[in-house]
Amino acid sequence: MTRAPTAEIAQAAEMLASGGLVAFPTETVYGLGADAENPAAIARIYEAKGRPLDHPVIVHVAPEADLSYWCDDIPEQARQLVKAFWPGPLTLILKRAARIPAAVSGGQDTVGLRCPAHPVAIALLRAFKGGKGGLAAPSANKFGHVSPTTARHVRDEFEAELESGLVDAVLDGGQSEVGIESTIVDLSRLDSRGPVLLRPGRIGAEAIGAVIGQR
Repeated sequence: MTRAPTAEIAQAAEMLASGGLVAFPTETVYGLGADAENPAAIARIYEAKGRPLDHPVIVHVAPEADLSYWCDDIPEQARQLVKAFWPGPLTLILKRAARIPAAVSGGQDTVGLRCPAHPVAIALLRAFKGGKGGLAAPSANKFGHVSPTTARHVRDEFEAELESGLVDAVLDGGQSEVGIESTIVDLSRLDSRGPVLLRPGRIGAEAIGAVIGQR
């Protein structure tokens, strides 16, 4: 794992604040990031990836992020999982706050939130809007392709988009250590169905159940 220069991270944060797209490393895979509160920027992600518009994207936030800015009706289980596993490869699906664009959730009333553990990702999230913003960031690959674990893979995947300016930059943070996408747990319908494991990852169901008291 390597760390991108501070100046490069600051420049990337400025690009993102201006509506640009920047690929960046996380501990799982590389993500293609855009301002999560800018629908036009989010639309560029879908264009670059060739991703169907009804597929939600995960919002990445800094360790100091205020969950209540992004979500409504935050259950205690969410706070327990955040305390146990963030920063880390765990995405939580929660009720989306009205201020957050529906573009990040494919029109659904929920939002997926994650705080990555990679030092470059954390530095970028802290630099972006003073740590108060979020980056909508699915994996940095064309829809249906293998998720990238190196900056070179991202550059090869988006060679044409980097040349055209649709993708603005790629931050190199070395090889992603986990190599698979984050675990996803849906906590948005606890009243009717309880927690739901939507996607397995490094953090397993047993570890999650141990934290929230369900086995």
